[in-house]
Amino acid sequence: MDIERLINRHKDAVYRQMVRTCGNMDDAEDALAEALYAAIKAADQLKSADHFQAWLAKIGTRSCLRMRIRERLARFTSVAELEAKGIEFASPGQDPSEVAELAALKNCVAGAIELLPEAYREVYVQREIMGESAEDVARKLGISLPALKSRLHRAREMVREALDGGLGCRNLVETTPN
Repeated sequence: MDIERLINRHKDAVYRQMVRTCGNMDDAEDALAEALYAAIKAADQLKSADHFQAWLAKIGTRSCLRMRIRERLARFTSVAELEAKGIEFASPGQDPSEVAELAALKNCVAGAIELLPEAYREVYVQREIMGESAEDVARKLGISLPALKSRLHRAREMVREALDGGLGCRNLVETTPN
């Protein structure tokens, strides 16, 4: 698959979509650049050139979401407020805004995991968070390995959809302009 040809063919359409999603041209350019970089790095994972534009747009949309979270945190969060809320800074060399962004993203992920149905949440937490082997988790839950893999796949999709939709992060993400 010729990734350069695909990029040249689809980058303008994805850029226009990023302008609508991000709300301004500067952020759209940054999101597109991040998306192109990620696409080049992961080009071997793309199974069909027919899906490249949608894939690139999804990566760009996630970049816009991350930028919005960073912007909101920068506007509304101060170091004193974070310390008052009990957030500790691990290293004096760390940027407080990065610490705040990481804490907010962790809260978003935790919110997305909480939205999972119990059967999917158990599998997701044990495999993705705890890092247990698939065989051990299947044995603990009394299900087959294929059933575990199916639940994990569905759980990952649900977490991705929740994060893409901003569920659990509504206080950090403004409504996307249309």
